[in-house]
Amino acid sequence: MTPFKSNFPPYGKDFAHHVPTGRFCNGRLTNDFIAKYLGVKEYVPPYLDPTLSIEELKTGVSFASAGSGYDSLTASLSNVIPMSKQLENLKEYRTKLEKAFGKDKTNELINNALFVVSAGTNDFVVNYFSFPIRRMNYTIPTYMDFVLQETRHFLQGLMDQGARRIGVVGLPPMGCLPIVISLYSEDPIVKRDCVRNMSSIARDYNNMLQKELKNMQLRLQTKGFRIGYFNVYRPLEDMTLGRKYGFDEVSNGCCGTGMLETSFLCNPNREVCANADKYVFWDAIHPSERSYYILFQSIQPIIDSLVRK
Repeated sequence: MTPFKSNFPPYGKDFAHHVPTGRFCNGRLTNDFIAKYLGVKEYVPPYLDPTLSIEELKTGVSFASAGSGYDSLTASLSNVIPMSKQLENLKEYRTKLEKAFGKDKTNELINNALFVVSAGTNDFVVNYFSFPIRRMNYTIPTYMDFVLQETRHFLQGLMDQGARRIGVVGLPPMGCLPIVISLYSEDPIVKRDCVRNMSSIARDYNNMLQKELKNMQLRLQTKGFRIGYFNVYRPLEDMTLGRKYGFDEVSNGCCGTGMLETSFLCNPNREVCANADKYVFWDAIHPSERSYYILFQSIQPIIDSLVRK
């Protein structure tokens, strides 16, 4: 049993037919907006949905598991699907496509597909800072090196399965997540300022990640690979610190008090705000649909560069 679930109200409050789908949001996520933008489908379904038709599989699915991370310990602590298993699911998916469409068509589909990889926040927030296990053996800089190494391994696993167009999402300003403010800020009740050192860790890690992805791109571009970095740090910082987009609430989520509620704590018994569009965050960790749309808009040029013919 994992605590990382969101397949119940009020999750999905603003989704089609107000259905909770397992998305940690009031509505759609960035990958849904990407799929619609590319003209593929309105919503990206989970690969593990047993009702999916082969046509649904063909046009793209999500292998993600909430609460997971590049560090295998992160998934163990949260009792969710590790990223190594997500890669195995991709292999299984590939086999299903080959049976339906043949090897050549499957190669073409996967080579031309856009793979979006979003992980890392849980490695720091859920794992490193919440449990002592990694802190006993790693300083922050050496843990950042370790996570980057695991990222490299994961991306290699994707490429081994035929991925050629990959967008890797950087870390958000972790110190501005409502739950981080509640647990680590000097004044979590009144001022609720972002926790600077947590955000600076994210910034430093993102710099390392960008450098790594650039090197990979230079090394592999002659073989037809396109690897891009999705910067979500800057737009989220603009939303929270710069108040650039006119949100009314930037440091609390829409669900409950907005300070700690996520997953089972954000449940049908909690009151939610009247209009989630006025909130940067839906729950104490995850952005609202409007925020996800702004993030999508900010990475659109990188998406274009990855998918152009």
